[in-house]
Amino acid sequence: MKPYRNGEIWDFEHQMPVAAGAGDVILGVDGGTTSTVCICMPILPFSDPLPDPVPVLARAVAGCTNHNSVGEAAARETLEQVMAEALAKSGSTRSAVRAVCLAVSGVNHPTDQQRILDWMRDIFPSHVRLYVQNDAVAALACGTLGKLHGCVLIAGTGTIAYGFTEDGREARAAGAGPTLGDWGSGYGIAAQALTAVVRANDGRGPDTKLTSSILEELGLSSPDELIGWTYADPSWARIAALVPVVVSCAEAGDEVANNILFDSVQELGLSVKAVVQRLGLCGPEGKDSFPLVMVGGVLEANKRWDIGIEVIKCISKDYPGAVPIRPKVEPAVGAALLAWNFYMNDL
Repeated sequence: MKPYRNGEIWDFEHQMPVAAGAGDVILGVDGGTTSTVCICMPILPFSDPLPDPVPVLARAVAGCTNHNSVGEAAARETLEQVMAEALAKSGSTRSAVRAVCLAVSGVNHPTDQQRILDWMRDIFPSHVRLYVQNDAVAALACGTLGKLHGCVLIAGTGTIAYGFTEDGREARAAGAGPTLGDWGSGYGIAAQALTAVVRANDGRGPDTKLTSSILEELGLSSPDELIGWTYADPSWARIAALVPVVVSCAEAGDEVANNILFDSVQELGLSVKAVVQRLGLCGPEGKDSFPLVMVGGVLEANKRWDIGIEVIKCISKDYPGAVPIRPKVEPAVGAALLAWNFYMNDL
């Protein structure tokens, strides 16, 4: 540990004594492309089921920690800041930490894991157990309360399906971004809607209610203005924010909008099916039960057009043993529970 590498971040350890009677703690970090959340929770005794609610000592929020997006230096500093804030709020210091699970977007290869582990070794004492995962793993764990078994489908601005078997095998599908085919994502849905408006305007596609609805939403007067609006800032989240407009048009009976949503359901279903098939989560007969954790704004219920329900129907046709789970805790809590499980199993 190099405690003074970012001395200002950790100054509180010298200024604020640990609270009397404070015990050992665990940190769980969920790092996405928009924000990062760190949860500090106490070491829990073995119990089944876990306490409800899961005890949380402190919660801290910071910016992006995807090193592919903001660079290594910024990602590393943000990770330190969010963990230091959570510890300070809980009245703990690094010496009280027993395990940390970092579930961070951009971790796609063992070299990514090792790089972040090296960062963490600079920050924490040698006794601290450190675990690094993709952020999709925390999303799975928040639905299964720390158990790595089953499949998670994330469909928000982006999308990914990720699964684990009980013996530790893992597989993923999608998650490569819209350029490489994540068409079930919020970005993918909205981009197809924008394309449909442009095609309708120049005569290559059918008329659609999407034209008037999207123009009204964006305060534009002509489809021709969509080109300037789109390329002024083609960030994924900005485009994906149009998904509610697409859903509203589909609910109003627009055929083009409905086709876009039906296509997204098929794409999301294919991602899950690919993971389930590769891992054999369904068993040799294809009927074994397995958790299917559903996370992300695209999968949330709407008035009539419920993408999440349609995805479940699509998957259940082939794999009737899929057990849908809508998590009751956030992914950072899932990461903390993963750290707890890993730590207890390593003792």
